Amino acid sequence: IAGWGVVADVRKHIYEHIQRLSLRFYEDKQTGQMMSRVINDTDLFERLVSHAIPDVFVNILTFVGISVVLFLLNWKLTLLSMMPIPLVILSLRIYAHFVRPAFQNRQKELGDLNAILNDNISGIREIKAFTREADQLKRVGKGIDSYRQSLLSALRLMAIYQPFVDFTSSIGNLVVIFFGGKLALQGTLSVADLVAFFLYLEMFYQPVRNLGGSWEQVQESLAGADRVADLMKEQPELESRKGGIAISKPVEGNISFQDVSFAYTSGEFVLENITFDIPKHNVVALVGPTGVGKSTLVSLIPRFYDVVSGSITIDGMDVRDVSLDSLRKQVSIVLQDVFLFHGTAKENILFGNPEATEDDVVNAAKIANAHEFIMSLPDGYNTMIGERGIKLSGGQKQRLSIARAVLKNSPILILDEATSSVDTETELLIQEALERLMVGKTTIIIAHRLSTIRNADMIVVLEGKHIIE
Repeated sequence: IAGWGVVADVRKHIYEHIQRLSLRFYEDKQTGQMMSRVINDTDLFERLVSHAIPDVFVNILTFVGISVVLFLLNWKLTLLSMMPIPLVILSLRIYAHFVRPAFQNRQKELGDLNAILNDNISGIREIKAFTREADQLKRVGKGIDSYRQSLLSALRLMAIYQPFVDFTSSIGNLVVIFFGGKLALQGTLSVADLVAFFLYLEMFYQPVRNLGGSWEQVQESLAGADRVADLMKEQPELESRKGGIAISKPVEGNISFQDVSFAYTSGEFVLENITFDIPKHNVVALVGPTGVGKSTLVSLIPRFYDVVSGSITIDGMDVRDVSLDSLRKQVSIVLQDVFLFHGTAKENILFGNPEATEDDVVNAAKIANAHEFIMSLPDGYNTMIGERGIKLSGGQKQRLSIARAVLKNSPILILDEATSSVDTETELLIQEALERLMVGKTTIIIAHRLSTIRNADMIVVLEGKHIIE
């Protein structure tokens, strides 16, 4: 119970930590690898807490107790019987040097296998569409074989170590038989004491053998702990400043960019010297070639990333001086690539505001033009929509995400290509929903279609890292 309690606490702590890490951290990480750190590596802690540590403690006490008894019987033979102990201790150090990296490699290969499986299961539609089943079977098979090889490498080391400990223990028995026999023949040690010594000697070496097995568990657990420690060393790139402003009520929505420059990689600027103002309740459209930095620019407002130089203010407050939690509550985002969680339609809408009532959810869905299609689902709002909303069309998923934003009801709204991947009829429904959502909000729209931005108060054209018009 204690072991699994520790594992549960560690997992919660790790997840709390990775939630604080910045988006930049996740850009080159695989979901399966992260899951392996949280689940597989922490699993090993249970063996350490529930088995290895208690076993080590009990065996050390047993070893000390039997050593005292043997010293009382014959201190000379006791010292001779301890001759193999330094060799066992040395072997423990050498074994740890080799087996711990082997266990770490095994955990890495398991994480890689989890990552491959996660990718393939999530992308099963594409695998079928491109008839790549055979190729992906080979890829998964290769991952399974790599994990098996890393596991066998660790097991080989384990198979060598335990017999070596048994062998060194038997050396002690031979030494005691030889010298104990001589003492008995010389009459300096009674046969009864010699027999008693031999009986206790087996009890003396048993903890040594047991410690060898416990040492394996310790090294296996420490290998998992090392991988977890590497993850915990990662520091959040963005954190709320001490004494940061906590915004307690909705902002008016005046946004100002002053000489803003940003780079993902040091020295390689994506945006340079961006300056413009967005008055409250205005609609501003960002246009420009793909990859020019439009999405990056709007990501700086809720501080998914921090500016390299310059400043962004909301109602005169620098976003870096505002607590992250209260800042992000002021911003709603509707993306082109909608992410829906495995659950019901209602649960996904409630993600915008978990405290909302049933009537609030329905009203949000109506504003988003989602109510009608939701009611046509088998269980209405309680219909399971599948992982990432796989049971819904692109337009339906988009309208659910708009309903989520309606429920959040933030004064600043960011629409990132929200209508780019739907047909004309669905676009009209979404556009209608967005117009309702935009009422009374400061809105920034990223779009390529003229129909989406024709009613904007201002259009900002980005090209080559700068505003050109």
